[in-house]
Amino acid sequence: MTGIGGVEMGAQAARSRALAVLRVRSRALAVALLPAAAAVILLVGGSTGHLAGGGWDVLRWVVSVLALCVLLAAGGVALVVARSRPAVTPTVTVAEESAPDLYRMVRDLADRLDVPAPSAIALTPDCDSWLEDRTHPAHGPPPAEKHHDDLAGPGGPAHRRSATAPVLVIGSPFLWWMRVGELRAVLAPVVAGTGPSAHPDIAAARRFIRGLDAAVAVASAGRRDPLSRGACAGLGWASRLLLRSCRGHAAEMERGVAAAAAERAQAVDYGLRIVAQEQVGLAYAGWDRLLTRVALPAWRMGRWPSRLDVGVVAALTELSRRDRLAEGFASRLGERPACDLLEEPGVMDEAVSLLAARLFHGGPAETGADWSPVGWEEYPEEVVDRTWRTDAARLHRVLDTLGVRRAAEGAAPGTDGPTLARVLDHLATPDAASTAPLTAGTDAHAAGTETENGPDTPPAAPDAPTDAPQPAYEDPDAPTDAPRPAYEDPDASRLPFGDSDASRPSYGDPGASRPPVDDFDAPQPPYGDSGTPHPPYGDHATPVLTVPAEDDEDDLADTTARGAALAAGLTAQLAREEAEARPAGARAPSSAPGPAAGPDDALWDDRALPLLPLQPPRTGREILTAHITAMVCCAAMDTAGAAPALDWLDGPSLLFDGARTADLAPSVLSLVETGDPGPLRAWMTELGIRPEKPVRLV
Repeated sequence: MTGIGGVEMGAQAARSRALAVLRVRSRALAVALLPAAAAVILLVGGSTGHLAGGGWDVLRWVVSVLALCVLLAAGGVALVVARSRPAVTPTVTVAEESAPDLYRMVRDLADRLDVPAPSAIALTPDCDSWLEDRTHPAHGPPPAEKHHDDLAGPGGPAHRRSATAPVLVIGSPFLWWMRVGELRAVLAPVVAGTGPSAHPDIAAARRFIRGLDAAVAVASAGRRDPLSRGACAGLGWASRLLLRSCRGHAAEMERGVAAAAAERAQAVDYGLRIVAQEQVGLAYAGWDRLLTRVALPAWRMGRWPSRLDVGVVAALTELSRRDRLAEGFASRLGERPACDLLEEPGVMDEAVSLLAARLFHGGPAETGADWSPVGWEEYPEEVVDRTWRTDAARLHRVLDTLGVRRAAEGAAPGTDGPTLARVLDHLATPDAASTAPLTAGTDAHAAGTETENGPDTPPAAPDAPTDAPQPAYEDPDAPTDAPRPAYEDPDASRLPFGDSDASRPSYGDPGASRPPVDDFDAPQPPYGDSGTPHPPYGDHATPVLTVPAEDDEDDLADTTARGAALAAGLTAQLAREEAEARPAGARAPSSAPGPAAGPDDALWDDRALPLLPLQPPRTGREILTAHITAMVCCAAMDTAGAAPALDWLDGPSLLFDGARTADLAPSVLSLVETGDPGPLRAWMTELGIRPEKPVRLV
């Protein structure tokens, strides 16, 4: 069925499922009142003389006490469900003054679809768009009165409708990559969802579901004292039971709402929606690649790219040039971009970029000495070059800790600095102790030192303090036999974000965390849930470990013994550096007034960052491979005239005479896995890289 008939069919299905959800609530209320009803019957029977006798008196007392306990428990659960703050997606609010054209377009869509207009518009660093209800009192007051008339749709008072209308959340990559017509076509089914959302039964069912979800989060937080733990356990059991009872009906209700909205939007730009759907998938691919390949290295360096949305346009433009459909993409770029609907797109892009850094990496809420913005023109020098030299310096510090010589016997003077040859010789030399197991503590490092320096070299002192400062790599006379300090495993106690009974999908699966593009009004997984505490990223209260984690041992099983020991040292050093840097990054947002556009910190809990980590923690092999690659790139820049560069699709890259070099990964993996430096030396010889020359480090 199509047209109005299809809309009515979907709306009726959603309403029937909403009534089913409300019936679950009514049954729960009836069960809670059942002991009270029995107590009333017994009390009335006793007062009228029908239920007289000692046994009835005892039963009256027992049932009355039971009814009172059940009523108190039910009242407590109902109070928590009603008062708990539902989870809200972190967004950047777009005021109408800063985007009048965007609001006008949304208002026209609502008028054409004959539905209420959204109460506000917000941006999120994600490739999706949806409606979000923020009418709970904890989410703040409704929008200002002066915007009510502008945003209200037909039918009913403007102020009442805007106070209950949901917020339209738009993925920021859509605004920068899509054209105005494409964005309108994509938003049509989203805006159409405000119609079913205004139905009282559907709205009540959604409030009940959100309240249960928030109550589960509160119960999962737990308390220290036994009484609070018992109360939280009871609250969690009751809330989860009700959620399980409503789950099927709620899912069908949202499908009905989405079907009705999609059917209603068929009349709006139907032909253009097909093209717009292709741009949705393309934008997601470019955004994901930009975050993982380009933004993540900068975040790890304490810099956050301030124009991520501009970057996704550059990345997708580059992708279109490499694709067979490049001409078609080039023609659409001549149309008006959707970001022109904003008065100050640069300010919005900066606010969304900072929010993305907080969500995906856990960065601070404001710029500081260790957390500053970086422009794309500065990226090669400020991020790529610094990242490579920092990793190379860390590699040589760990080699110093392991007691590896800086230069071979009889080497020429002046060649005892940090060289690539030192790394190659260490990993390529056959390890006499390759069959010996890696032991904990200083024994492993003492054995490694004896193997490298010979049997006559004294081992590290067993009573040396584990937190002794490490020798600088610039000093060839510095002691190299200090034992490696113990380190904390940053992944040992990582907790999943959100409800412990419902794992959250990770970023990278658009279909898991959001409904399909035409299903914009389905319930969203809560972000920033204030009920469940999480340890700050990289700052875990874990036992001190001196051996690699089991997963790292499996990952390094196919590497040489020296490679495994070096990877363990690098992992330990990285863990220490993250633990030292995390307190500054985990500070609370400043109370000082910020810029006009910024994340809505008051609406979500930012104590557990990052909320959506982009990638799992790197394994020991990945860390070792990255550090060796960085050292090779430093040698290429200092001895062969190479230059750091930014590739929009692959991130940091190395340029020789303006052209990208061949992939280093196979040659580096050959060195890491088998100890064979042949492929890497052949690659360097072809490009004129001098591994024996010292390089500049930070």
